[in-house]
Amino acid sequence: MQVIRELLEEKEKKTLSSHAALSSKASRKEAEEECELRTRFQKDRDKILHSKPFRRLKHKTQVFLNPVGDHYRTRMTHTLEVMQIGRTMARALHLNEDLVEAAALGHDLGHTPFGHSGEAILNKIHPKGFHHVFQSVRIVDPLNVTEEVREAIAKHSKGKGPILSDDPKLKAKTLEGQVVRLADIIAYVNHDLDDAIRAEVLTFQDIPKRLREIFGNTHSERIETMIKDVMSATQEHGFDKIRMSAEKLEALIELRAFMFNHIYETDRVQRELKKAQKMVESLYFYYLEHPDQLLSEISLNEFTDPIDQHVIDFISGMTDRYAINKYREIFLPFAWS
Repeated sequence: MQVIRELLEEKEKKTLSSHAALSSKASRKEAEEECELRTRFQKDRDKILHSKPFRRLKHKTQVFLNPVGDHYRTRMTHTLEVMQIGRTMARALHLNEDLVEAAALGHDLGHTPFGHSGEAILNKIHPKGFHHVFQSVRIVDPLNVTEEVREAIAKHSKGKGPILSDDPKLKAKTLEGQVVRLADIIAYVNHDLDDAIRAEVLTFQDIPKRLREIFGNTHSERIETMIKDVMSATQEHGFDKIRMSAEKLEALIELRAFMFNHIYETDRVQRELKKAQKMVESLYFYYLEHPDQLLSEISLNEFTDPIDQHVIDFISGMTDRYAINKYREIFLPFAWS
């Protein structure tokens, strides 16, 4: 009897676009036994989904530090929204949804506590620098994920750089990897805007009128407009790469700039995050100066990498609340009992 994985691989060949990545052709750095039930990309997805770093995303800041309300996004809900937007685009374009799903679930595993502020301080104080993308790749490498998933994770980040690029250092070889890069920004500009309005950092009327006219007035309208544009522009140019129309891409760049100026970099949002940076910095230097304490915390008998790398791995893996509790335990006095 033919195994289910082989049937799924045959189905991919028959139903997916000729431009899609096929799981049967995916490669790994180290060969491993094939699963009878799952394709290689499905297996990657499950490796990431069942990992501890993935579970910790639920207690890591997206934008608003330790929010009281239950409806603010965390790094995990961001990841899930990226995954779903990516799958929607992949399905519409007849690309490999499993590859998109796996890469989307793993793209932010390397994020620090307290969001990009934690990343910024580690990048400043660590001699080799720090970027969540490299840390995400460092986390998935021991899982032996396929090269296609690994590359999509490695090339998803944009910061204030180009949203779409032909630079091989930024552009994934697979269309699915390019979808993840775009799904990431489509997700965060929309859900961070939603959260900012909820937090009363800005109002709906603060959004430039031109952007509202181009993308729509609601969260769902904006996402749908962006996705439809990606589908149309990509199909129009024969699937040579994942694209957006010039008008929508320019508007998306403008919207991102608006988000930085009116949300991410405002004093109101940064005030508490700067306090969090001081905590991360203090923890970093404490563990550098107390290697025995670090060994006990990470449950190792000896260091297998330079000590500063172990410190980076440990601190970047912390959730917000774990980092706060560790700081309190190490640096704040306890009442005498």
